[in-house]
Amino acid sequence: MFINYFPEKLLRFVILLAYISGLVSAFDITEVDTPVGKIHGTIINNTPLVTQFLGIPFAQPPLGPLRWLPPKPKSPVASINATTFGPSCPQYWTSLPQVYNTDVPGFLVYGPTSEDCLTLNIWAPSGSRFKLPVIVWLYGGSFQTGGGSVLYQIPSQWVERSQGHIVVGINYRLNIFGFPNAAGLNSNELNLGLLDQRFGLEWIRANIGFFGGDPSRIILWGQSAGAMSADYYDFAYFHDPIISGLILDSGTALLPLGTDDPTHSNFTFMATYFGCGPTFSPKAELDCMRNVSSYDLELFLDAYQDDFTQPMITFYPVVDNRTKFENYTKRALAGNFARIPAIIGTNADEAASLLPWDPLLGPTPTNVAILTQSNFLCLASQTTKNRYHANVPTWRYLYAGNFTNLSPRPWEGAYHASELPMIFGTAGAASTSFQNATSAKMQDLWLAFARDPYRGLLLQGWAPYMPNGTAAQFGQLGSGGNLVDTIGIDALEAPCAFGTTPI
Repeated sequence: MFINYFPEKLLRFVILLAYISGLVSAFDITEVDTPVGKIHGTIINNTPLVTQFLGIPFAQPPLGPLRWLPPKPKSPVASINATTFGPSCPQYWTSLPQVYNTDVPGFLVYGPTSEDCLTLNIWAPSGSRFKLPVIVWLYGGSFQTGGGSVLYQIPSQWVERSQGHIVVGINYRLNIFGFPNAAGLNSNELNLGLLDQRFGLEWIRANIGFFGGDPSRIILWGQSAGAMSADYYDFAYFHDPIISGLILDSGTALLPLGTDDPTHSNFTFMATYFGCGPTFSPKAELDCMRNVSSYDLELFLDAYQDDFTQPMITFYPVVDNRTKFENYTKRALAGNFARIPAIIGTNADEAASLLPWDPLLGPTPTNVAILTQSNFLCLASQTTKNRYHANVPTWRYLYAGNFTNLSPRPWEGAYHASELPMIFGTAGAASTSFQNATSAKMQDLWLAFARDPYRGLLLQGWAPYMPNGTAAQFGQLGSGGNLVDTIGIDALEAPCAFGTTPI
C-alpha cells in the first residue's frame, strides 16, 4: 500500500512566506561563493523558487593536447557566469527517422556542441541554506549523444515543486572523444567519459554544500547509457563511492553495449582516413588526430554510421578493469561493489523506439518484446538478483505509461526514455490529470529515496525486492484507484529464463 506523504509542502510554504515577508533579501540568491570562484546563477519566470547555475566548468577544457586525456583540475577564478547552458560534447544525431527526431524532439540536445563541454548544471531551491539531498543526473544516448540541455531532462519544475532537493547534471565526453580506445593511450585513459563522471562527482562532493546540498546524501541517477555508467561506477569506486544510493533507469552494467577492439583498429581506421596512418607510431597517430577538428570527426562518423558502411566502427566503453570490468555478476556476488541501496526499473515497451519501424504499424511487436526482455527487463532482473544475494536492498519498478503527449503513435507505448518527462516534470500542459498525479507520485518516491535510501521508500509503502514479492508499476491505474499499481515479481520476470539463483 503506497501512502501519500508530502513533507516538502510545508517547506515550500515557509520559503514562500519568507519571500513575501522579505526575509530572504539579506543575501543574493543568485550568487554563491565557492572555493572555485563566485558563481553567478539565474532565476527564470516560470520557476521563481529555483536558482539555476548552468555551464559550471568542473575541469579544464579537453582541447588541443588535452584531447583524449583524463580530466584535469581547473584553477579557481574570481567569477563564473553560470546563467546559460554550456555546449554539449561533440556528437551527431542520426538523420534516419526515429521516434525521437520525428515524434518527441524534446529528447534531442539543443544548442551548440564543443569540446569545451566539461561542465555541470545545478538546480537548487532559491536561497536554500538547508542540507538538502542531491540527485546527480547522467544522461543516456548510447554513449554517442546527450547533454545538459535536453528539454525533457531539465528538472527546474521538479525542484520548484518539491523545494526539498537539488539536482545536478554532469556533461561527459561521448563517442570517439569519450571512448577513443587509441593505441597511443595508456590503459587507464581509454574510458574518458566515465572518468569525466567521477571527476564531476568529486567536484560536487567538494562544492555542493555551498549551494545548500548535503554531500553525505548524493544519489547517482542515470538512464540507458547513464544507468550503465552509474552501475559501472558502483563497481569501480566502491572504496570511495561518494554516493549513498543509485537509481538505474533502463540500463545496468550487464547490458552488452561496448567495444571489443584489442588492436585499436577503430581509431586507426579513422586516423588513416584523416591522413594520420596507417604507418604512424601510436603516439604520432594520436598527435596527428588531435589536429583534426571535432566537426570533421563527427561529420565522418555521421556519414559513415548512417550509411551502414563496413567495416563497422564503434566507440563505446571498453573493459579496462578500472572503470569497466569483465564479469559483473561474479564481482557482485563477491561483494566488490559499493553495496548501497538502489532503485532499478525498465519500461514495458523499451524497444518500440529502438527498432526500424513502419510509421503506421510501428516495429514488429514480437521483435519489440524480444529486445525489451533480453536487453532491459531480464538484465535488470539479473542485476537485482545479484544485489539480493549480496544482501543489498533494491527496489524494482516497471513503467507502463502510454500517454498521447509523450507517445503520439498508438504502438509506441512505454518506449525507451518515455518515463523521464514524468520524473523531471516536463511532460507539458497536455498531460491528463492522471498523468500529472502519476508524475508527482514518481517524483515524490524518487525524492523519498534520495532523502533516506534505506528507509525512505519503506515509509512510502514500497517494499524492496524479494523473490516472489512485488514491484511497483507506474503509468497504469492500480486497484482501488491507486496511482501506483503492483506487479508480482514472478509475473514480471516470467519472460526471463532463470530462477532465483544468479547466473
